[in-house]
Amino acid sequence: MPAPHRPRAPDDRAAGPLLRSLPAGAGGGAMTAVRRSRAARAPHRPWPMCRHCTGVALDMGSARTRAWVAGRGVILDVPTVTFPGAGAVYPIQRGSIVDTAGTARMLDRLLGHRLPRFTRPLVVVTAPVLDGYAYRNEARTAVEVLRPRSVLTVPSARAVALAAGADLTRPLLVIDIGAHLTELVLLVDGAVFDARRTALGTGDLDENTPAARIGEAVADMTTSMLRQDRTSLTVDALGRGPLLAGGGALRPEITCDLTRRLHAPLRAVPAPHTAAVRGAAKLLGVAHVHPSTAGTDPPEEHPH
Repeated sequence: MPAPHRPRAPDDRAAGPLLRSLPAGAGGGAMTAVRRSRAARAPHRPWPMCRHCTGVALDMGSARTRAWVAGRGVILDVPTVTFPGAGAVYPIQRGSIVDTAGTARMLDRLLGHRLPRFTRPLVVVTAPVLDGYAYRNEARTAVEVLRPRSVLTVPSARAVALAAGADLTRPLLVIDIGAHLTELVLLVDGAVFDARRTALGTGDLDENTPAARIGEAVADMTTSMLRQDRTSLTVDALGRGPLLAGGGALRPEITCDLTRRLHAPLRAVPAPHTAAVRGAAKLLGVAHVHPSTAGTDPPEEHPH
C-alpha cells in the first residue's frame, strides 16, 4: 500500500488562504483612463446579470476534468485525456500535471468554443493540498490557452467544504477519494492545518486491490494525524464526522468500510464527484463581485 505523506513546510503544502491569485502573463493590457473610471463607477454584477464578463471554475483530476462556465448553469464533465497523435495521452497523473501542453489542448477543446470571443474570463482552479505549488504553476500555464484576465486557486478540500455548506468555524476533516489519489485534510477556520495523501483511488481497484485498501489507507493517515496533533483539533473534527467527497463517496463498499474503521459518522457531500468544482464556482462568484476585480477587465478588442 502506498505510504501516506506528511506535509512539508506550510507554504508548500497548501494553496494558502481562501483564494491565491495567479495573475495571467498575457492577461490584458493597460486600461485607458476612461475604462478605469467606468470600472470604478460600475462594479461587476452577479452572474448571469453581468453580460460583459465571463468566468470558469475548473477541477482537473487524473481521470476526469470538470468545468463550470458562468451563466450556463451546467457542469461539463469529460475524461482528462488528449489526442496529440495516434494514441491517447493523460496529461494529469495522481495530482500532478505531467503534460502542460496536453492539458492546455484539453482545456481549449473543452472550453475554447464555449467562451465569448474577445473576452478574458476570471478562472478559479482547484488544486491538491500537497505539492500544490508545482500544480498551481503548471495549471496557470495551461489555463493561458483560455486568455484569462486572472487565475485564482483554491485547495480542493476547501472547495469541497464550501460546496457542502459546512460550518468552517469548527475543525473539519475532509476525505477526498478520487480515481488515483486520496487526500485527508484537516481544515481549521477554513484554512489547511494538516494534510495527508496516498497515491491510491477508485481507478486502482480490481480483483487484486479490493476497496478495503482505500479504507485501510485512510485509517492509517487518520491515525498518523491524530498521533502528531498536539492539540484536540483532529479529535474534535473526527468526532464531528468527516466530509466525504470524490468518486469514492459513491461506492457503498468504501463508505461502509470507512465508517467501520474510523468509528465516526461520515457525511457524504451531495453529488460528491462534482463537489470540488461546485465549491470553486461559489468562490468564482464571490471573486467576481469583489471590489478588487472591478477594474481588471481588459481593454476592448475588435476583430480585424
